[in-house]
Amino acid sequence: LLVFALTGLGGSLLAQTYTVDVENSKLAWEGEKVTGKHHGIINIQSGQLSRDGESLSGEFTIDMNSIVDFDLEDPQWNQKLVGHLKSDDFFSVDKHPVSTFKITNVAEYEAKEGEKATHTITGDLTIKGITHQISFPAYVNFNGETVVAEANFAIDRTKWDIRFRSGSFFENLGDKLIYDDIKFELNLTGAKAES
Repeated sequence: LLVFALTGLGGSLLAQTYTVDVENSKLAWEGEKVTGKHHGIINIQSGQLSRDGESLSGEFTIDMNSIVDFDLEDPQWNQKLVGHLKSDDFFSVDKHPVSTFKITNVAEYEAKEGEKATHTITGDLTIKGITHQISFPAYVNFNGETVVAEANFAIDRTKWDIRFRSGSFFENLGDKLIYDDIKFELNLTGAKAES
């Protein structure tokens, strides 16, 4: 939906709806600890945005059960990590199978030299039933009936009650410490929905 919110900054005043192409959109993640890092993707389950003049509303849903890891080649260790990420130590997937992001504001972004972003996206991110507002810059290219967007951002996992081996809550973790920030790389594509 980061994509579609930006399309509402101009154009026709007729109400329009845009739908995320979930097959060609992805949300990559990376978590880092003292001894290394892990990375993978989470599937975007659905997403839609409505535009009525300059008024925008929209939300997309992330399938937390779809989380996968790409760096652990051993199947047993990979399965162990993914199972741990789905457990109550992290995302509590059995209790909270989806996360959501609801757009609340879109503003033009004043890019510095070398930056690609064109807009700032603000919205409510809900993970494990806990909602916090986040903002981040995004690059958007709207072309006719289609739109694409790219964004890189990070969240402090402890705000969503993901405190496992966090140095903010536990002392003397040594090389077992896991950093609080989870990094995300978002690549979205979408198309205008048929009337």
